[in-house]
Amino acid sequence: MNFKATLNSLPLKFRFKSWMRAVTQSSEPDASLNPKHHTASRWLDDINRSLWTRVTASALLALSSGFVSSPQSAAQTAYPPPSAYGAPPSYQNQPSAPAASTYGQSVYGGPSTYSAPGTAVPTTPAPAPAPGNPYAAPTYQNGGYQGQTYQGEAYQGQVYPDQTYQGDVYQGGALPGPLQGSFPSSPNLAPPVVNQPTVREADLIIQGYPARTGRLMFGGAVNSDAGVTGQITVDERNFDISRWPRSFGDLFSGTAFRGAGQTFRLEAAPGSDYQRYTAQFADPNLLGYLPISMSLSGFLYDRNFDDWDENRLGGRISFGYRVTPDLSVSLGVSGQNVEITDPRVNTVPELNNVLGDNGLYSGMASLIHDTRNSPLQPSRGHYFELSFEQTFGDYEYSTFEAEYRKYLLLRERADGSGKQTLSYSVQLGFSGDETPIFENYFAGGYATIRGFDFRGASPVINGVEVGGQFQWLNSVEYMFPLTADDAFRGVAFVDFGTVEQDIEINSDNFRVAPGFGLRVAIPMLGPAPLAFDFAFPVLKADTDDERMFSFYMSAIR
Repeated sequence: MNFKATLNSLPLKFRFKSWMRAVTQSSEPDASLNPKHHTASRWLDDINRSLWTRVTASALLALSSGFVSSPQSAAQTAYPPPSAYGAPPSYQNQPSAPAASTYGQSVYGGPSTYSAPGTAVPTTPAPAPAPGNPYAAPTYQNGGYQGQTYQGEAYQGQVYPDQTYQGDVYQGGALPGPLQGSFPSSPNLAPPVVNQPTVREADLIIQGYPARTGRLMFGGAVNSDAGVTGQITVDERNFDISRWPRSFGDLFSGTAFRGAGQTFRLEAAPGSDYQRYTAQFADPNLLGYLPISMSLSGFLYDRNFDDWDENRLGGRISFGYRVTPDLSVSLGVSGQNVEITDPRVNTVPELNNVLGDNGLYSGMASLIHDTRNSPLQPSRGHYFELSFEQTFGDYEYSTFEAEYRKYLLLRERADGSGKQTLSYSVQLGFSGDETPIFENYFAGGYATIRGFDFRGASPVINGVEVGGQFQWLNSVEYMFPLTADDAFRGVAFVDFGTVEQDIEINSDNFRVAPGFGLRVAIPMLGPAPLAFDFAFPVLKADTDDERMFSFYMSAIR
């Protein structure tokens, strides 16, 4: 009987049972086999054992070939512990992937999809870092850190918790799993690339509360030049001329006319010898964005001088531009009516010609360079101003003026207090021949030359102080502290100069007045100190009026 034919002629279930007996090596006869086939069954058992031995040997050879996939891995006898590139969490507690399956080039993104054995998953390369990105990690070419490759290394035969990666060699691809997308697409394993924006941004939240910008002040003043005056001031430093009230609530709650950073000031200063009423509006940035400032003002002055009474009503508008933080220029126009009444004598033609109303209109330009560290009590820097004004109307003339002040800090304490300051100031002015008497230059008093009465160091005609068309006034002052808290300071000064009808310096009219004084800082009266000065003229004109003591409230002269 042909053995091959006999084996093939057996039913499939009998052949399967024979194979199973060969695997389990059972010697018990199969009850399901016919006794007449007992001899053929023994032959089949021998053949099945031989076939299973061959299949098992082939499987072991295939498995061993996976361990020795490259000469480098074959030479290794020990493997390092799991590194930072160990199995992702999604591999834990899951059955092993089929050894014959091909893993796609996914780069640690979402969950990878594994195909049937023998099929490849489409490659999804990670985007390369943007060129010029300073925050992107360097690209690791050839799958290694500066030439050190990971091909054929690691992950072969590694056993992780509840997971065996035997036979899965991560060569030519990246690890799949929940971190897919973190590594750049590379034939070899590469470190993660961190993509960050080239510009770092963050939300900035500013919380603040508006400070008090409006003031209503009542006060009074007295000085040796203007007598006793009262003062009522309404000042708003965050004014908005376009924000009109829509209800009485807006008007009384303080929301109307506020919010644009503009300045509005109303001032009334009635007094015994001098009265002043002014209204001023200023916008530091015209139209809200232009680097041009605008100032609009109206005024009413009334002053009783020794030789006549003078009343001025007018207005002025000017525009300024700050070239640098220290340098600024301005242009403006003004118009006013000057009324001269009650002359003391009628023997001076210059005074008689201006009695009544006089209309003056002018255009002016000025340049200011200011480097002082404080406008109230400076100790360093300088102040320089040049101005030119052309007047027309009832009189036509030009005026040119220059002023310079220099401040030198000689000594101070370590905490910045106790300053000792040396300062020098000069005022120079020229005026045209048609200048009316009420627009002339005058000297005398705390603002010009101390040691003389107000306007008492000026040219005189027939007993009337008529002033002049030229002035040159100077002052040198040394200020030093008297107390540790700087509440009291002493000064020593020398004022000198002259005012002339013509552009000249006449030795007979030159004035020099040295002196000393006291500055008292009272916080409740504001930052400007009280000034008390004593001056003693050593050079003067025969017609000058002297006054040894003068007092005023001012930070600078």
